[in-house]
Amino acid sequence: MPSIPHQETAVTEQQTAATHRVVLNDEEQYSIWWLDRDLPAGWRAEGTTGTREECLAHIDTVWTDMRPASLRRRMAAAEQAA
Repeated sequence: MPSIPHQETAVTEQQTAATHRVVLNDEEQYSIWWLDRDLPAGWRAEGTTGTREECLAHIDTVWTDMRPASLRRRMAAAEQAA
């Protein structure tokens, strides 16, 4: 089946365009969200935008502790009390 050049170009441009943003909630949990959509309730833009893959790579780098912030605070308080 022959390929259609303009479709390949459109896919390539779409894959390299900034299409997502990194978002963060109050528990300091990360996710990605579409750049052209309103953020869901409880989430804020973290500041990073890019392709889906770029945003996921950024999250992989910065989100080193998967525990919710409230759990980290409780564990730190319990550790100090001991």
